[in-house]
Amino acid sequence: MQRHGIPTARSTVAENFDAAIKALALFPLPVVVKADGLAAGKGVVVARTGEEAEQAVDEFMRRKTLGAAGERVVIEDCLAGEELSFIVLTDGRGILPLVPTQDHKALLDGDLGPNTGGMGAYSDDAILSEPLHDEILRSIVAPTLAGMEMEGAPYKGFLYFGLMLTQTGPMLLEYNVRMGDPETQPILMRLRSDLVDLLMAQRQGQLAAVDAHWTPNPAVCVVLASQGYPGKPEVGKVVTGYDAAEALGGVKVFHAGTRVEDHHLLTAGGRVLGVTAIAEDLPSAIQRAYAGVSKFQFEGMQYRKDIGAKALRRLANAPAPKRSRASKGERPSARK
Repeated sequence: MQRHGIPTARSTVAENFDAAIKALALFPLPVVVKADGLAAGKGVVVARTGEEAEQAVDEFMRRKTLGAAGERVVIEDCLAGEELSFIVLTDGRGILPLVPTQDHKALLDGDLGPNTGGMGAYSDDAILSEPLHDEILRSIVAPTLAGMEMEGAPYKGFLYFGLMLTQTGPMLLEYNVRMGDPETQPILMRLRSDLVDLLMAQRQGQLAAVDAHWTPNPAVCVVLASQGYPGKPEVGKVVTGYDAAEALGGVKVFHAGTRVEDHHLLTAGGRVLGVTAIAEDLPSAIQRAYAGVSKFQFEGMQYRKDIGAKALRRLANAPAPKRSRASKGERPSARK
């Protein structure tokens, strides 16, 4: 990011515990401590006190709670704003942006508690204005792909940009070389094009010649998680309500950590199911998703009850976005 002028937080990398403790003194509170390795989305701590920051470094580097992922840590400024997941499909030349989504990383309502792999997400056109959408493509997406090609690693496939929308503009938090979970669920609920056609065009280097068509209707995903998640989840619990939830109109249930044994659906991981709904407007999509959630039961089931609440507050304070193609039931994504 620094080499190619991509806007991101000020940061430093520490190779050992003593260096990390010294580096913490260079950053104001709150400060972000990240494991410099893959940690299933759980290697980030937003420390609001010096004690919390030192505890995170100790857990990652001394206690090795994340294994090899925590052998190095990244310490960086905490950016204020709303998070945004911006995912594109690229063949190395054409860039096909997917509809925007907002993930809910913290375990508890109000963005409290430890970070997880994601407790829910929603997708709605109102997340992004067209000028902001274009700015992200121009200042973050394009320089990333150009920089990778310049450095001898041209990228093809899905590329996930984890962003923070700050008062000074969008800032990049992270990349994932895949689609995101649980963002993919509401994204695919909105897709009206054939996904296989888009993937074939990408594979053949013809992505610039195709459009992806999307319904303007928002979609919402609520994750049902096991007791103990994001730590050690309790598994093997019988899940009921699947058929009743799927019988609701506009609801699709995506499996995450499940298995079938003796004709029973059992929990088999931290995040168990993603209950996803689509509707004419965001309040209705949220209501429909939670109607699906209400059909489920398993011992220790936990979930957030405020997925999409930030968007509802935003809608209450702003005029509805113009959607020129809403009357046709679809809109194309912009190609770049």
